[in-house]
Amino acid sequence: MLTSSDPTPAPADTLPEALACWARRRGDRTALTYLDHRVTPMGSAATLTWRELDERVTTVASVLYGMSSPGDRAAILMAQGIEYVVAFLACLRAGLVAVPLFEPTMAASVGSVLADARPSLVLTTRDRFRAVRTFLDRDGRGPRQVIAVDGLAGAPVRQGVPVVPSRDDAAYLQYTSGSTQSPSGVVLTHGNVMASAAQAARAYGAEPDRAVSVSWLPLFHDMGLVLAVAAPVYAGMAAVLMDPLAFLEKPVRWLHALAASPGAISAAPSFAYGYTASRISPADKANLDLGGVKALINGSEPVRAEVMDRFHDVFAECGLKPETHRSSYGLAEATVLVSVTAPGAPPRRVRFDRARLSAGEAVLADVDDPRASTLVSIGRPAGQEVVVVDPVRRTEVPPGKVGELWVSGPNVGQCYWRQPVRSCHTFGALLSGGPKSLRWLRTGDLGVRFEGELYLTGRIKDLIIVDGRNHYPQDVEATAERSHPAIRPHALAAFGVPGPDGERMVVAVERARWVDDEWLDPGELTGTVRVAVAREHGVAPYEVVVLPPDGLPRTTSGKVTRAGCRARYLAGTFSPVGAR
Repeated sequence: MLTSSDPTPAPADTLPEALACWARRRGDRTALTYLDHRVTPMGSAATLTWRELDERVTTVASVLYGMSSPGDRAAILMAQGIEYVVAFLACLRAGLVAVPLFEPTMAASVGSVLADARPSLVLTTRDRFRAVRTFLDRDGRGPRQVIAVDGLAGAPVRQGVPVVPSRDDAAYLQYTSGSTQSPSGVVLTHGNVMASAAQAARAYGAEPDRAVSVSWLPLFHDMGLVLAVAAPVYAGMAAVLMDPLAFLEKPVRWLHALAASPGAISAAPSFAYGYTASRISPADKANLDLGGVKALINGSEPVRAEVMDRFHDVFAECGLKPETHRSSYGLAEATVLVSVTAPGAPPRRVRFDRARLSAGEAVLADVDDPRASTLVSIGRPAGQEVVVVDPVRRTEVPPGKVGELWVSGPNVGQCYWRQPVRSCHTFGALLSGGPKSLRWLRTGDLGVRFEGELYLTGRIKDLIIVDGRNHYPQDVEATAERSHPAIRPHALAAFGVPGPDGERMVVAVERARWVDDEWLDPGELTGTVRVAVAREHGVAPYEVVVLPPDGLPRTTSGKVTRAGCRARYLAGTFSPVGAR
């Protein structure tokens, strides 16, 4: 069992209390900045001080309190920005259960979530009000009450609004980004949120005037919400926000925001680091100083060592320090953060024997083994306990053995909203022979303890088993990506599908944007991938599917979803390059 010390004590029991505290202590200091890149290319800054943020939240909470009852759900359907933060915190202050979502034009899943969450009202902004109202009327599953948060400035504050609910009350529903099953809203209490915020603040050194959260991650995403809202409000740390689309259009905008924020703490999934490194020109790096960045967190998917190496190589001349990189692991069911690497040194990486790792044992590879699997450490637990468990026997396995990661701590959510059976399986796991009072969160992720640190090896549901041998999809994807220049980086998925004699491996890839369909020979590409995978992994893919750019399904956070790829493949809804 791995443990860590308790999270730093919070200045309050809930985020609304913490906000009120900082409004008193740091009233005129800047709390929140939003960089609007629709106004100017590098972002026009709109700011709120701690006192202004607290007043805005109180005003909106007063209106919400008069329109609903404590415990009602309130869905947030709006674009990234200051009003999103105000709406979220106002829901919490009014005793409502927030449902952080996004504009309905972004995904069809909004309707499904609304039907599941059953909110009593929807919060949006004036410029999106008509579109949201039209969507709700057409969908027929949303509430009738729609409020434009930015239209409430100057509204009278209702007397008697409760300042804050208790730590055990539900704060919000964090919907997961699964693509093949019904929406799953994780019920997170105020206590869960504060615990996670404290864990993140302590892990990354979030302190007033010494650090700034800089984030383009969507606020409806677990990491985006905790890193850009919960942790800053808990710690009294300023936050700088930008829209995810602004980052995707020009990644240099994120870098400029980092450079302009001494002590910047920021997070992104692995693909974003590779994307940024590939989209930066020498002119972009002129006068770019990243020496003051405190932490760049790589989370939400297995960390690829070669991606981080490339990112650092590109920006080392800008003063970026190797120890700035911090890899982490987390999931919505644990609010977000579970483990993180220590500060002061780059994350450790280890080359393991691939065959032994596939068989469930972490053994160092020979120095000259070209097929070794390089894993990057995800560090140690952050204010919680983590055990590596045999998922069948439900017993803890010794260091060096691969098993499922189970988590227990104050940040672990309560259940899935309106899913008692699945909740019991996921949130109520018991170790064989362990105390029945201690229940664990089953993460579904496979990992191993090696020399005191955790390493993520894959997901149980993504493991591909062909002829009795385990294959980790990320290893297959890395091999396929290296095999042909026409494959778009970070746009692949390897997954298993049922066959008459057992599971078969399928690899789906997107062609690079610079490759013309008429020039590309799909047969040559698929043949190259099959040979490369067979040579390195000892199994030839049953089929290699070549798709146009953006042909693979992705989660709301931008990651390729293997489950979604499997579902589309089995349904026959892929549109391969060259198909007629």
